[in-house]
Amino acid sequence: MSAAAEPRVPLLKRLGPGLITGAADDDPSGIATYSQAGAQYGYGLLWSVFLTTPLMVGIQTISARIGRVTGHGLAANIRDHYPPWLLHGVVSLLVVANVLNIAADLGAMGGALEMVAGGPSQLYIVFFALLSLTLQIFVPFPRYAPILKWLTASLLGYVATVLVVSVPWEEATVAAFIPHVQWRSEYLSTLVAVLGTTISPYLFFWQASQEVEEQRAAPGHEPLREAPGQAIEHLARIKFDTWIGMVFSNLIAACIMVTTAATLNAHGVTNVDSAEQAAAALRPIAGNFAFLLFAASIIGTGLLAVPVLAGSAAYAVAEARRWPIGLGLSLSEARNFYAVLAAATLIGVALDFSGMDPIRMLLMSAIVNGVIAVPIMAVMMMLAVKPDVMGAFTVSPRLRALGWLSTLVMAAAVAAMFATL
Repeated sequence: MSAAAEPRVPLLKRLGPGLITGAADDDPSGIATYSQAGAQYGYGLLWSVFLTTPLMVGIQTISARIGRVTGHGLAANIRDHYPPWLLHGVVSLLVVANVLNIAADLGAMGGALEMVAGGPSQLYIVFFALLSLTLQIFVPFPRYAPILKWLTASLLGYVATVLVVSVPWEEATVAAFIPHVQWRSEYLSTLVAVLGTTISPYLFFWQASQEVEEQRAAPGHEPLREAPGQAIEHLARIKFDTWIGMVFSNLIAACIMVTTAATLNAHGVTNVDSAEQAAAALRPIAGNFAFLLFAASIIGTGLLAVPVLAGSAAYAVAEARRWPIGLGLSLSEARNFYAVLAAATLIGVALDFSGMDPIRMLLMSAIVNGVIAVPIMAVMMMLAVKPDVMGAFTVSPRLRALGWLSTLVMAAAVAAMFATL
C-alpha cells in the first residue's frame, strides 16, 4: 500500500494576506473612484481594470516575497539598505495618503449607514473608528486575521448588484478589451485615480508585513533566507493567494464600474462624488434592493479597509523607528506601534469633523496614491533584485519584467496627467 497522500489544505486556509489585501483595495474611496469612472465615462475606462490585474498581481507578489524572504516589512528593508532621507520621505508620503484615505473611508461608511438607518453620520464615523481600533488592539492576531478574511465576503454585494441591473454585455465586453483613450486632463486624472486606488502603496506595505506576521505566528516557520527548505511551499502559496486576491479585487472593481455605467451614465447621471452618492443615485434607477446592496457593501469593505490603512501606516513608522512591531504583540509590548495606528485613525476622524471637503479628500487620496506609488514601486523593485536583501530568492526575470512594467505604466499615467493639466 502506497504512503498516504498529504492532507489537502482547505481553500480558505490557503488564502490570507493576498485575499485580504486585494479586498481592502476596494475600500469606500475606491468604490467612489470606480463609480465616478462608470458614471462619467460609461464603459470607457473598463479596460483599465483588466490592464491592472496582471500588473497588480506582479507588484503585490513582489512585496509579499520581500516580507516572507527577509522576515521584515518594506520600511525595515528600506531602512537597512537605503539612506535615511529616502526612508523618511517614503514613510511620510505613505502616512499622509493613508490618513486622507481613512478620513474618506470613515466618512463614506458613516454616510452609507445614515442613508440606510437614519441618524447622525458623525456618530457612526466615531463608532466605526472605535470598533476598528478595538479589534486591532485587543483581539489577538490569530483571531483577528480570520475576521478580516470573512469581511472580504462583503464585497460580493457588488457582484449581486451588477446581476440585478440591466447591462448591455456586448458593449461592455468590447470596451473592456478595446481601449479608447481620451487625451484630456479630466479623463487622465480619472485614469490616474483608478490606477492609484487599484495599485496603492498601502497595499505593498500591508501585504509584506502580513507575510511577516503569519510567519511569526506559525511555530517552526522562519524567514525563507534562514529556512530555504520552506520556500517551495510558501512561494507557491503566495502566488496562489495573490492571484486570487487581486483577481477578486479587480472583478469587484469591474462590477462597480459596470453597475454605475449601466444605471447612472445610461440615465444621464455623470457626476458622482462619493460612494454613498453612488448608492443614493442607484435607488430611483435600479430600485431599493440594488441601493441596499451597494450601501451595505460600502460599510463592510470599510470595516476591512480602515484597519489595513491604519495598520500599514503603523508598520511603516514602527519599522522606520525600530520599535517593537506587529498585531501579534500586546498593547504593553508594542505601545508605540499601536499609538501610531490609533493616531492615524483618530486624525482621520478629526478631518471628517474639520469641515474639510470630503470630495476633495477623496480625489486627493486617490491621486496622491497614484503619484507616490511610482517611487515606492521603483524602490521595491531594487530591493527585490538585491542578493544581499533576498539571498537566493531574488525575483525571477519574468516577475522582474512584470514589476517594472507596472512601475512604468503608473509613471506614464502620472506624467500624462500632469502634461495635460
